[in-house]
Amino acid sequence: MRTRSQSRRRRQQQTPPVVVENFDLEEPIVDQNIVAMADNRTMAQMLQAPIEGYEDAIVVPPINANNFELKQPLINLVQSNKFTGRQDPHNHLRFFNKVTSTFRHPEVPNTSIKLLLFPFSLDGEARDWLDKEPPRSILTWDDLVAKFINQFFPPSKTTYYRNEIITFFQKPNETFNEAWERFKGLLRQCPHHGFSELHQLDTFYNSLNSNDQDALDSAAGGNFLDKMPQEGLAIIESKSKVRYSRSRANDSRVSTDAPLSNSSPSNNSFDMRFSRG
Repeated sequence: MRTRSQSRRRRQQQTPPVVVENFDLEEPIVDQNIVAMADNRTMAQMLQAPIEGYEDAIVVPPINANNFELKQPLINLVQSNKFTGRQDPHNHLRFFNKVTSTFRHPEVPNTSIKLLLFPFSLDGEARDWLDKEPPRSILTWDDLVAKFINQFFPPSKTTYYRNEIITFFQKPNETFNEAWERFKGLLRQCPHHGFSELHQLDTFYNSLNSNDQDALDSAAGGNFLDKMPQEGLAIIESKSKVRYSRSRANDSRVSTDAPLSNSSPSNNSFDMRFSRG
């Protein structure tokens, strides 16, 4: 009579072994030259700092022009307005483009000059950012601008300014000129807002108080929005050159000797004074 333990041993002996074929795990091909080189180095040599990996992030195309060099006065001018990461990056690019446009070489593309000069325009946090970018990761001027803007003008900031533009309204005590300058300032702070000229003019017109809307309609000889966008912009710019001062209850512009009149203008009226350009 077979015991239970004897039956278990008999089944284990009869079970065929499982063969696992692994076709994916192949023996790596070892470069004997690399192994030999590693083996021939001493521990001191292995512990030395590497001599590679110190290339700049910006790749400047080869310049084969004769007698080309960046003059020190140009570098000094670029460095006179360094970007540290705290200022408006768009304003920095405008300044940098203006400065670099003054230097031209017939055999050197202006974009190459910009790639060479841009690191000189950075300092502090901005310089640290560029130093931490992967080596040879910026190949063109467009690459550099895109990375620069994305770093110092993140998408959340773009969303904020887009909302400010969409929901823009003239403040109660704000003149037409002040409102227009503030609106243009928002557009300038976020030049990639994506709104067409038509959308901008429509938003600004509908943000105005009724008096200023009527003034634009009058200047347009009818409905302001019936004009072409370029005509509408010209009307707004012309009107913004006229100085308006809103009369306020606490701001008396009438001579103290003059009697008060019931026909005096309301708080929403304007005293138009033409400024000479």
